[in-house]
Amino acid sequence: MMVQQNRVNLTWQAIVTFISAYLLFTLACCTPSVSHQSEFALGTVCSVTLPDKARTEVFNAVFTRLHEIEDRFSVNKNGTEVDEINAKAGAEPVRVSADVLTVIEKSLSYAEISVGAFDPTIGPLVKLWGIGFDDPHIPSQTEIDAVLPLVNWQNVRIDSDGVFLTKSGMALDLGGIVKGYAADEAARILTANKVKRAVIDLGGNIFVFGRKKDGSSWRIGVQNPLSERGDSVGVVETVGNKTMVTSGVYERFFEVDGVSYHHILSTENGFPVRNGLLSVTVIADSSIDADALSTALFALGFEKGIALAESLDGVDALFIFEDKTIRGDQGAIECFSLVDNEWTILGR
Repeated sequence: MMVQQNRVNLTWQAIVTFISAYLLFTLACCTPSVSHQSEFALGTVCSVTLPDKARTEVFNAVFTRLHEIEDRFSVNKNGTEVDEINAKAGAEPVRVSADVLTVIEKSLSYAEISVGAFDPTIGPLVKLWGIGFDDPHIPSQTEIDAVLPLVNWQNVRIDSDGVFLTKSGMALDLGGIVKGYAADEAARILTANKVKRAVIDLGGNIFVFGRKKDGSSWRIGVQNPLSERGDSVGVVETVGNKTMVTSGVYERFFEVDGVSYHHILSTENGFPVRNGLLSVTVIADSSIDADALSTALFALGFEKGIALAESLDGVDALFIFEDKTIRGDQGAIECFSLVDNEWTILGR
């Protein structure tokens, strides 16, 4: 059996580099000078691009906040609030900060409307597969059957005593939503500092803030999920505050004997979701919404996913399929244009 994982980091770095460069170019085209700062936080390269003169206090405020969020939510650091919740699963509740409470409550609301396709208690399953870490492997059916009963968002209790996971062995993993919260927080800080326009890029979780000085559209590249080089399959255009988040099979994966196993896991059978999709891109006003929904819609599949997207105000979704077709709701199709003619837009 041959396990291959070396493509994961290379692919993700290429995607981040492409998106950042693309957006930096579109911002630079309409401003006389551009300030840019990047730091590693939330498990990825995070960057903020501002027009005109560098504003050190704004950069400092944004990145201080990003690191603060990481120190509260990470499941890969000892002593974070989420780590403490997981450690005390089945034993006692944990009092948490407003940050953690907000994100958990939001994640539970998306678990409910997606009927568990998005589930913040997926931690035991994520740990079992180890995708994106040093030792990914295909678990046995016995191993999967042992942890699946622990994945159930309805066993998260929130009350005056704090957050409580009612079964021992349960574990929260908020990686599918916390970068969205962080992007919204970064945008809040920009607003408070009276920044007029900016690009926030948290490892491909994009928030275009404000309007360009010349009134032209922001152009955000959508990754070609079959390319390792950060090539774009198309471009989303928007003129106002918008966020765009993509969940896809290319983000984190490993290969065994030529078969790829990606990180979007089914809460029903415990294996990577297989439904003909390569990626789902969500365009929305709120990044926390787009982040959770991109995973939920992918897991739900096209029919159920687009029905959910169309039921929500301010949300558009683009679905990219293995057969090189692209479908989406009306809003997504109207703001999207192809740049790779090997793909076909089918509409709704």
